[in-house]
Amino acid sequence: MKPDIFKVIRTMELFSNEAIIRWTKAFDRNIGLSPILVLVELRKKGPQKQTVLATSLGYTPGAITNTSTKLVKEQYAERLYNEEDRRNVLLKITPKGEALLEEAREVGEALYLELFSVLDDEELNQLLYLYEKMVKNLELEESKS
Repeated sequence: MKPDIFKVIRTMELFSNEAIIRWTKAFDRNIGLSPILVLVELRKKGPQKQTVLATSLGYTPGAITNTSTKLVKEQYAERLYNEEDRRNVLLKITPKGEALLEEAREVGEALYLELFSVLDDEELNQLLYLYEKMVKNLELEESKS
């Protein structure tokens, strides 16, 4: 019997949504997932223009501006201005932002250990294999573009 792909997709969405809700409740800070994702991107790739961040994260320019403003206000990021061209502004993670990411990682790790504890080692290996297979396929499709 062929599985209902839409049921698979819906179940994945339900799990992801519930995990995000639980993480948000467990991470007792006045900051959501979007700003955390921006900080992760800044840590990985270094200072970037907001337009580059918006494109790489799939955010609108307005959303990235709002998120960046909040990150700067809370001192998790700073704006770096080019003295020769003040329009060229980069966003950079601060040490306070690095510390926030570490806290977020710890909360996320504890949460996922709890969520995945229902699976035995074989099931975890199967799940890992399946996700790696799907990610590899996405990367192949992206490289063809």
